Amino acid sequence: MAAANSSYLLWKKSLIYGGGIIGTGVLLYKFTTPTEEQLIARLSPELRQEYEQNKSLRRKEQEELMKIVRETSKSNDPIWKTGPLTPSWESSSTGPTDRLPKGKELLVAKQAFEKSQAEEKQKEELRLLKKQVEETSQLESSKGSKWKFW
Repeated sequence: MAAANSSYLLWKKSLIYGGGIIGTGVLLYKFTTPTEEQLIARLSPELRQEYEQNKSLRRKEQEELMKIVRETSKSNDPIWKTGPLTPSWESSSTGPTDRLPKGKELLVAKQAFEKSQAEEKQKEELRLLKKQVEETSQLESSKGSKWKFW
């Protein structure tokens, strides 16, 4: 009877201590890990500007990656045999830094993406300028002349 009672106490102790350790870890993680906004706020101004500039490019790359994943999931072949991405072990890299994506290997061509973004921005600016010119011409035509005899 005493052996059963002591094993019960041992289980109880171990569950309480284990739960305490896990709970402490969860609380520490929750209260010490910064949010994405806090992380960005701590960046230097140059890094923050670079982050903001590349945000849309990263979003576009993520969309392209999701398209590839959807296409790949429709196939019955293993994932490393399907899709347009080349596995890292098949590339001609010599070291870990050579495996980082460069120019042509990116999912979205950075220069083409930046060019399209700049074109969209110019079109928007032109549209706003045309609207301002139309409003100005309407004001001038409705205002009339200050001089009666002219």
